[in-house]
Order: sequence, then C-alpha cells, then structure tokens
Amino acid sequence: MVAFLKSLFRTKPAKTVTVQPFERHFELRGSETLLEAALLNQVPFPHNCTVGTCAACKCRLVSGRVKAITDFGYTLSKQELEAGYILACQAVPLEEETTVEIIGSGIDAPPTEQFAGTLVKTEVLTHDILRVVIDLDRPLNFVAGQYANLGHEGISRSRSYSFADAPEPKGSNSISFMIRKVPGGEFTEALFAGSLTGKPLQVEAPHGDFFLRPSTAPMICVAGGSGLAPLLSILEDARKKRVDRSCTVLFGARTTADLYALEQLAVIGRGWKGYFNFIPVLSHEPEGSAWAGARGLVTDFIAPSLGREPNDKTEMYMCGPPGMIDRAIDTAAGHGIAIEQIHYDKFTDQSTTAPR
Repeated sequence: MVAFLKSLFRTKPAKTVTVQPFERHFELRGSETLLEAALLNQVPFPHNCTVGTCAACKCRLVSGRVKAITDFGYTLSKQELEAGYILACQAVPLEEETTVEIIGSGIDAPPTEQFAGTLVKTEVLTHDILRVVIDLDRPLNFVAGQYANLGHEGISRSRSYSFADAPEPKGSNSISFMIRKVPGGEFTEALFAGSLTGKPLQVEAPHGDFFLRPSTAPMICVAGGSGLAPLLSILEDARKKRVDRSCTVLFGARTTADLYALEQLAVIGRGWKGYFNFIPVLSHEPEGSAWAGARGLVTDFIAPSLGREPNDKTEMYMCGPPGMIDRAIDTAAGHGIAIEQIHYDKFTDQSTTAPR
C-alpha cells in the first residue's frame, strides 16, 4: 500500500521535444500543445489560427507519439497523415522524447503587420459571392496566393480571406477579396447586408504559404467557388512575370449562374507564356440548357488534364472546400503525383470546422 501511494505522487519524467531543422530542444509543462511549448521557448514555429484549421503549423512527426486534441484529418489529407504529418497546435506529446520537423515552404514573404483598412466597394459576382475592395492606411506587401485576417470591432473574431489580385511591386494600397456568404456567419451576414461598407476594418497580413513554386513543370489548378481568388492572384502574377510553363485551370461551379471572373481568366490566358487551358465544370446545370461545356465534378477532369508529361513532375495548386480538396488529392496521388508536388488551401468555415 505504501509503495502504491508513493507511485501516485512520484514526479513524472519531463517530456522533451526537439524541433528540426532548428535543432532546438525544450521541455513541456503539463498538457501544453507542441506549438504552445515551442512558442514559449522562442522557437520560430509557423502558425496562425491555433485551432487546427489553417495548417500553418503543419509538421512531420519524426519520432514519438502525440495525442490529437482535434482530429488532424479535418485539415490534413489522408496522404499527409500517412506520411506522418501532424498539426502542432493540436498535438500533445505522449512520450518522454518527441521530435518533429518543420518542412520549409521556401516562401520569402514579408513579415505580418497590422493595417487599418476601410471597405470602399463591393461587387456582386454571384448570388453568394462578393468582390470586396479595401483601402489601406499604407502599402501592403504580400506574395501571390497568401491571405489576410479581416476584423471589425463589432464582430467577435477575425476571418481569413485570400487576396484576389496580384501584388504590386511597391506594395498595394488597395486589396480585394472574393468572399462567399456563409449562412448565419457573423461577418458575411453583415457584409452582404451592406452594413460594413465604409466602415473601418482591421487587416492583419500577410499570412500563408500557398504560392507558386519556382519550376518549369506543368501545373494544374483546381478551384471551387470563392477558392478561385488565390489562384487568380497567382496566375495574374505569373502572367505579369512571364512565367513559362504549361497550365490547366479547372473551375468547379454548380450552374452557369455561379461562374464569374471569366473575362479576367480570358485575359490571363491570352497573355500567358506557354500553353494555357481553362475548363469550367458545372455539377448541377439543368439538362437541356444552352451549356455545351464540361459537366460533373471538377475533380473528374484532373486525370484527363495530366497530358503526356510524367505525372511525378506535374504540380497541383488547389483552393476550395474540404471535400473537393480531399477528392482532388486522392485523384492526383492515384495518378502518380507526389504529395510534395500538391499544394492546396482548404477554405473552411463554421460548417466545415472540426467539432470541439
């Protein structure tokens, strides 16, 4: 009995974490997450949302075991999970020694700053997507494909939206987004009602590591709904820089009424250096309509778009809802595209966020 009581009060061994490639070592206290402990020990660990939705803190578990506070599968793909990736903000180490590796994206992005913005214009693109223009108090530098957190004093928390324009060489004084209405969403309900027009907004930017990697390999872009925004930013920036590589853009929508930015994509295509093909795909267009284009799921058109190039050289860039992204990754991986060549940005909202 004495031995049993002693065991209850015996000091548990400290848990040690190593973060590569920094080779930083530190101890965890209590039930801290891996990210919390890393930041407390001044480790420059990439992060943003801290609730398991943005994937900024994605890293590879080299050794040890962790407990997931929220299932990693809500944000990471099956292929990433099988490769050992975890989310540091949702991971609690279970063993005395744990090692993780931060996989650098290679992005040379400006530091995140706080800006004062004013919502100056909205434009209806579809029944549930607005183009939103915000003027800033000073120029903002970002990398095409990144996003900003937008906040308003009357809204409980900030929301993340991708830039829809290419960055300006000397910084952008005005930025735009393509924002989809989320039924019951605090921010978008106010936005679509017009109550935010002319109002001050807090802008925190830039964030994210979704960007065009330097390469001459063929690229396939897949977008759904407002997920077209960051791809337009990337493609317009690449057109201006005369990037020379084959590009196919697959845009999934429900009906012709949900298509937008078609003229902008046509301009990009006309100015693209190299092969460029844009394929809009409609999933719910009524039979018998005048639509003569592609029908079905946008992910069904990935395989036919791969062409004659070896698939392990093709790069994928995808933005849209989680279901579309997961199907696209399965399709791409099934046709020989390596997980390292697949880059994506899942658009999550309160309807797709993991339960907590």
